[in-house]
Amino acid sequence: MIDKICIIGVGLIGSSFALGLKKANKIKTIIGFDEQKSSLEKAKKLGVIDDFSLDISQALSGVQMVLIATPVNSFKPILELIKPHISAEIIITDVGSTKSSVVEIAEMVFGKMPANFVPAHPIAGKEKSGVEAADANLFKGKSVILTPQPATSKNAIGQVTQLWQGIGAKVDIMTAEKHDALLGMTSHLPHILAFALMDYLIHSNPDACDYAAGGFKDFSRIASSDAVMWRDICLNNSTQISKHITGYQRSLANLLELVEGKNSAALEELFASAKSARDGWLQD
Repeated sequence: MIDKICIIGVGLIGSSFALGLKKANKIKTIIGFDEQKSSLEKAKKLGVIDDFSLDISQALSGVQMVLIATPVNSFKPILELIKPHISAEIIITDVGSTKSSVVEIAEMVFGKMPANFVPAHPIAGKEKSGVEAADANLFKGKSVILTPQPATSKNAIGQVTQLWQGIGAKVDIMTAEKHDALLGMTSHLPHILAFALMDYLIHSNPDACDYAAGGFKDFSRIASSDAVMWRDICLNNSTQISKHITGYQRSLANLLELVEGKNSAALEELFASAKSARDGWLQD
């Protein structure tokens, strides 16, 4: 039974997880730890956490679980920081958007992947960031992917699973490699395209956005996502992201050929096929 948890990083995801636990009465005490004291003070004032400490030994005192909710490139120093204070009974988990790199970092810091470490990634979010954007219902009905290693404790997997299910999420388990391949296509690539579109417009014609309609707003929404987080995702899943950018470039090249050739039938067929696929996905 998890009664006390320390959340490292009180941004959107960590804070939403905390609020979800509180709303579902799945936790007694939530302690916050963050490099920004102002963020911790705000999180406590908003009722996201019960208390906080800038001393990691105090923050981890008496906890049964640690959730790391910071950009992936911060994981190495964070794991090095908590390592002296973590016993085999304390479960470590995270919400990082890449998983192979998290496993590699944990193996580097601990010498091997700790049996009490359950890598996780909730497939949910907003374009807004920070504790102010936290939402107790953010994960309700959403998927959370766990990527345990062969030596991961079944008890640790069960405890992490129960907490996510307790706040309404659906838990799936797969390898870290499969996760990175899937999310590289379905999450990382779309964000890259949104960032690239904004970059293209502001360099081509800064006034273009003044005349953009709803379709542009919908497409570009996720370009408002946290820049540091997405920098780290690109650095830590570069192989898969590069692969899917290359594949998308081939699709664009094909579309360019159809547009330049004014191939009416092929254009309509491509658009109809894409529409049908998306409509079917929305009905699932």
